Amino acid sequence: MRIVVVGAYGLIGSYVTARLLADGHGVVGVGRDLVQARRRFPTVDWRAADLRTATAADWTALLADADAVVNCAGALQDGPRDDLKAVHADAVARLVEACEATGARLVHISAAGVAAGRVDPFGATKQLAESLIAQSRIDWIVLKPGLVIAPAAYGGTALLRALAAFPLAIPAVHANARVQVVAADDVAAAVSIAVRPDTPPGQSLDLVHAEPVALADLLTRLRGWLGLGPAPVVALPAAVAAIPAKAADALAFLGWRSPMRSAALQQLRLGVAGNAADAARLDLEPKSLDQILAAMPSGVQERWFAKAWLAKPLILATLSAFWLVSGLIGLTVGRAAAVALLTSADMPQPLAQPLAQAFVVGGGIVDVALALMVAHRRTARLALLGMIAVTAAYLTGGAIVRPDLWLDPLGPLVKSIPAAVLALAALALLDER
Repeated sequence: MRIVVVGAYGLIGSYVTARLLADGHGVVGVGRDLVQARRRFPTVDWRAADLRTATAADWTALLADADAVVNCAGALQDGPRDDLKAVHADAVARLVEACEATGARLVHISAAGVAAGRVDPFGATKQLAESLIAQSRIDWIVLKPGLVIAPAAYGGTALLRALAAFPLAIPAVHANARVQVVAADDVAAAVSIAVRPDTPPGQSLDLVHAEPVALADLLTRLRGWLGLGPAPVVALPAAVAAIPAKAADALAFLGWRSPMRSAALQQLRLGVAGNAADAARLDLEPKSLDQILAAMPSGVQERWFAKAWLAKPLILATLSAFWLVSGLIGLTVGRAAAVALLTSADMPQPLAQPLAQAFVVGGGIVDVALALMVAHRRTARLALLGMIAVTAAYLTGGAIVRPDLWLDPLGPLVKSIPAAVLALAALALLDER
């Protein structure tokens, strides 16, 4: 079969794509940013499309000769790059129209717990999409996974691993909230069955294991899975978590889509619940949390990821503050010091004055620019490379003009090296998936 997968490089989409390829299907992958996707899945026929702007005619062209389309795309919260109604409802309406024109079956990935009456933006737009599909004349199946657990981690599951690896104690908001889990490969298996022509259409099915797990218990089990020593769960009031959540909401305008945003807290408060019996209609029995964890033993890479995940924003914030302060100091009080430095190296005063002016002002502007660029997701990589290059230039220039500063007790040159190494560490952690 020829199957179009929308959002084929996301957490769920990548497992669905891998399963469909293993089943021998031809897969057309659709997404916005395809450079890395093409490297990860070179046998997939990749097509660029934006759910927010693609028209029904665009989807009809993409679905030409396709037997089915699997919609794995979604968003958590409105932001500069995400529009919940556009992604969850408007795009689905256009997909339905394209399926009506081409006869392709639609397998739509929604979320467990989505039902009539949801008023939160995430749940309401997901429910609107399900209603649009149910009222259509196409062949459709809606799959509603619970909390998806996979060897890979992204978004909320990445945050859970990071909290589980927290030193000394495990912080948790809504520690008593109940969630039902499902393995990513069980979701992929359900899609594999749902795309078959002999699977009855018109079904809306939850994909969850029957065991409801309290968040505190889930974090404790994840900590044990990581191989870390026991630690108590510290239940935090929602008001405490609201502060970093609002900060994460603001960071979305700089391109950082953190799972610590307000919508994530709201979903956690609501819990994740579904009907475990639904999976039997596809001849599936979802694995329990313990079975999922046992099937994907952790290694050092999982521990590194869990411990470094919360360090990443701290590293970026530190670098931004360091370079901003450095630049502002240079622009305000650094000129006299620069002149003194150059004249102490036997440079004539008439030459030292303009050189110091040029280097200090120019360097200050560059430092401030790099500090602002590293705070923005789109320019962060370029800024980090710039920080390393500027530091190398600074060290080289210092070694030429005042090599004795390498032995200065205050270490004005030596202290720049850790900042460059921190930028290298940030580069290594910059990828989000």
